[in-house]
Amino acid sequence: MIPEVSSIELAQLASGDILSLQVYKFRGATPGKKAYLQANLHGAEIVGNAVVYQLIEFLSELDSSQLTGEIWLVPACNPLSTNQRSHHFSSGRYNPYDGRDWNRIFWDYEKTDEAIAEFAKTQVHLDPETIQQNFRDRVLRKFATLRQKIDAPSSVPYSDRYCYALQSLCLDADYVIDIHSSSNQSCDYIYCFQTREDSAKYFLLNYGILLNEYDGNAFDEAFLKPWLALERELAKLENPTYFDLESWTLELGSGMKIDPDSVYRGVRGIKNYFAGKKILNIVGFPLVQTSSQKVEFFQKSHLKKYYAPHGGFVRSRVALGTIVRSQQLLYQLLVLNKSGELPEIVDVCAERGGIVFDLSTNQAVNQGEYVLGLWERER
Repeated sequence: MIPEVSSIELAQLASGDILSLQVYKFRGATPGKKAYLQANLHGAEIVGNAVVYQLIEFLSELDSSQLTGEIWLVPACNPLSTNQRSHHFSSGRYNPYDGRDWNRIFWDYEKTDEAIAEFAKTQVHLDPETIQQNFRDRVLRKFATLRQKIDAPSSVPYSDRYCYALQSLCLDADYVIDIHSSSNQSCDYIYCFQTREDSAKYFLLNYGILLNEYDGNAFDEAFLKPWLALERELAKLENPTYFDLESWTLELGSGMKIDPDSVYRGVRGIKNYFAGKKILNIVGFPLVQTSSQKVEFFQKSHLKKYYAPHGGFVRSRVALGTIVRSQQLLYQLLVLNKSGELPEIVDVCAERGGIVFDLSTNQAVNQGEYVLGLWERER
């Protein structure tokens, strides 16, 4: 298959250069579901670009008969953040104009429509396909009104213009995948919404964060949250309805580098997911291990961050993926002082047992700076 390649302008810079997105659209011989996949929303999280590249290579070698529906891929989906630098370090987590996290700025339809419950009452006698189309039309009509503010003489801040451009690519999709990485060093895991756990196994990752509380401003949340709200309202009307719409955030590898193992797991899992959703018809997929794949889910409240109790230098730190017990040594701090005393070693132990999933990149820390993260199993 040869993809349709298009560019979408985001903003004109003072120099006259244009910030833009490049979109690769693969369309199958048979109409069907639409999958949307993007990478590098945060500037330092670059592993997704390698995943997208390998998927483009893979899809290009397929025949159009092996794809039902369409797959859209957007690497480097936030060029402004991708190009942010501080010395040798890539930053790009926060918008330099307003300080907001780039993944906490997106348009959530549910916050603009307080009448979803009333809408559900008008749809309760209809079949799920019709309800889905009617609600999608409602969302897209509301979204289209944002263009009026962008085109007005007063216009809007860059972040609003950016949100509109990016979300316009996915609001009519059925499956959305947003690839991220830790800003530090991390295990591979997935963010999953409640009621969508069964599909998580296709990504073949061992760990996941199960979302039951969210504000809707993250990219994956903004897409799926309105649909989850509609499902809840229909259930209240004794018409439980499940829409085959899903949104995922894959956390693959560490910031500022492309880890081959994380790329491999990302590509394998996405291909397996598309095959499981019957978008792709490829030999050997879904993989046989999918049926036995177990994902250990944690609540956000189970994530415990450890901050340095003193300034110093981190040593003897546990490795990623280590299962630790309560009171087991997590790391040591070599603490200097300016009071005429000798340097000392301070042991920092786990408050509860769990799995080490995230480590700071820098091992020289000031007091109160982040050192590591734990998924706590003992509560």
